[in-house]
Amino acid sequence: MDQIDYRILSALQENARMPFSELSRTISMSQPAVAERVRKLEEQGVISGYRAELSPSKLGKLTSAFVLMKTNNCKDFLAFGEKSPEVVDLYRISGEYNYLMKVVTESKESFASFLDACNAFGFSLPLIVLTTAFEDKSLVADRMPEADIPQLAAHRLS
Repeated sequence: MDQIDYRILSALQENARMPFSELSRTISMSQPAVAERVRKLEEQGVISGYRAELSPSKLGKLTSAFVLMKTNNCKDFLAFGEKSPEVVDLYRISGEYNYLMKVVTESKESFASFLDACNAFGFSLPLIVLTTAFEDKSLVADRMPEADIPQLAAHRLS
C-alpha cells in the first residue's frame, strides 16, 4: 500500500458513500484509477465492508456503557452476549476480567435490568458513558502526510 491508498482509505472512512467522481477530485486521480484501487483494496480485505452509522439517541438508545465482565463460564457468556441486543461490541480481554462489552440501552433502568441478567455469569463492573470525545478514529491518519489531513477534514465538513 502506498500514500494514495491511505488517502483513499481515509476519505472512505470519513464517508463510505463518497462517489468515485468526488473521491477522484479529493485525491487528484482519475476516476477509473480510483475505482481500480478501491476494488483492489476490497479484494485484499483491507476494506472489509461498508455500513451506515446509526445514531443511538435517535433510535431511543439513551444510555451507553462499557461493562467489564469476570466469568468462569466463557462459552455460555459468549452466547448470552451474542443474543443480547444491548451488547453492540464484545471483546475478549486479558487481565482480571475476561470480557469488555459496549452496551447501549434505552434508559438507566433497562441498563440495570441488563446488569441483573449478567449476574448469572459472574461479576460485572459497569462504566456509564457520560460524554463521547470521539469514536471510530481514522485507522490510517498516521500513514498520511500532514498536509493531506486538513484537506480531508475540510472536505468532510463541506
